[in-house]
Amino acid sequence: MNWNIDPEIINLGGLSLRYYSFLFLTGLMLSILVLKLIFKQENIPADYLDRLSLYTVIGVLAGARIAHTFFYEPSYYLNHPLEILLPIQSSPEGTYKFSGFQGLASHGGIAGMFIALYFYSKKTGEQFIKTMDLMAIAAPLGGAFIRIGNFMNSEIIGIPSTLPWAVVFLRNDNIPRHPAQLYESLCYLSIFLIMIIFYKTKREKAGKGFFIGLVLVLIFTARFIIEFVKEKQVPFEEQMKLDMGQLLSIPFIFIGFGFLIMSFIKAGKMSDINRSN
Repeated sequence: MNWNIDPEIINLGGLSLRYYSFLFLTGLMLSILVLKLIFKQENIPADYLDRLSLYTVIGVLAGARIAHTFFYEPSYYLNHPLEILLPIQSSPEGTYKFSGFQGLASHGGIAGMFIALYFYSKKTGEQFIKTMDLMAIAAPLGGAFIRIGNFMNSEIIGIPSTLPWAVVFLRNDNIPRHPAQLYESLCYLSIFLIMIIFYKTKREKAGKGFFIGLVLVLIFTARFIIEFVKEKQVPFEEQMKLDMGQLLSIPFIFIGFGFLIMSFIKAGKMSDINRSN
């Protein structure tokens, strides 16, 4: 398949609406809708979701942006600090134009989410781990839409491939490649469905930390594997056996297993207490 979609949907007076931004917001709104249903199931006040949504959006965007600038293009952004947190880009003439955020790292987004949840928990009194578990159920849905946005942008492309579903990203070259963005999107959508099924069937028995642990292991294991069919994103990765995305995924996989072990221990203690009663 030849792919040459214009990333820009419409431009009105210099203000651009791009597929990536639209899909990012769509995934975010659908995730919030899923959380709304979960909060209702858990009897959590509806206004808490508004506060959680605000904290999370700020935390995820700031974390994803800062991580991208620090791990992938530090030299450029040290010379253009305004572009780290502002959606602008400088020109050779010294002027700025609205560009949207050109680079968001999912690993930083997860870290930013954890920080946002800490402040949410302090403000509302809701348990930190419980809130993480609930958010973990909806989070993969948002990730699936973000990767479709990358596909629309013809970015984060795969390595050359002779498979029948290979895609030629004409904005880059004429080489058939793995549609790595779609691989990742389908993985995240599958993980979302797994999380929903587990929430419906294991919610009462699962120990605290089970859902956040499971989603971290599944998402970042999938990310680690799919990186093998992606092109390197920045030149310095060419000299690395594992790219930056894989190196940053490893700690999150171990953290996920840590949460799972903790949840199994807690679930076992609860079973012992119930038997003794």
